[in-house]
Amino acid sequence: MSEADAAAALEETIARYNEAWNAHDLDAIISMHAPDMVFENHTAGERAEGEAAREHIARIFETWPDIAFATRRLYVRDGLVVQEWTATATHASEMRRGDLVAAPTGKKISWDGLDVIPFERGLVKRKDVYSDSVSILRQLGLL
Repeated sequence: MSEADAAAALEETIARYNEAWNAHDLDAIISMHAPDMVFENHTAGERAEGEAAREHIARIFETWPDIAFATRRLYVRDGLVVQEWTATATHASEMRRGDLVAAPTGKKISWDGLDVIPFERGLVKRKDVYSDSVSILRQLGLL
């Protein structure tokens, strides 16, 4: 497969992955993960590995039941995707950021973030998330 073909295939894969996130299709998301996948949200201090990623992602959808991501920039090459995104969501359930616990506010908020996603054999090997948690806390009136 040429480098251009590999990049095009990876772009199609990340498009399906992002669509599954926006549809909150947990089965589809997990089916695209390598068995030993690591999901790490560095700014929230959260990490889940392997099968634990399912529960972790389910909690995200519980906290933010209408969360949706819009890709702002997408970089694809050599089995690696880096994407900048903007999330919008309603704070409908308790949110935790380390020791900080926020009761539901019902506020609709948005924040920016970036994912670094290496692939292995066509599956997500890691998802390293860096998001603007300060913006989330400010919009929820916690800062």
